[in-house]
Amino acid sequence: MLDPHSPYPPPTETPWFTGLLVAAFAAAVVAVAIMAFGSQLARINPALAVFLELVVVAGVAPSVWRLRRTPVWRWLVYGAAAGVLVGWSALLVGAA
Repeated sequence: MLDPHSPYPPPTETPWFTGLLVAAFAAAVVAVAIMAFGSQLARINPALAVFLELVVVAGVAPSVWRLRRTPVWRWLVYGAAAGVLVGWSALLVGAA
């Protein structure tokens, strides 16, 4: 039940358009970063590239995943997760 004397505003609807736009931007930035990092490391040593990509994502994932319940940050988290998948897929297609 909502308290009429609460200092907080009542909950509003989910801002889908803005949220999806933020998620798409985050996905694009993360995908480009993954592809640039991975492709340059693969020029040195492909096994090193795979290992370091996994280490970076595994290191960042727990910190980022905790933010998924925060109203604004959740869009960035889901966009970053999609960007990692797109970046890794692009690297695999580029390697083949």
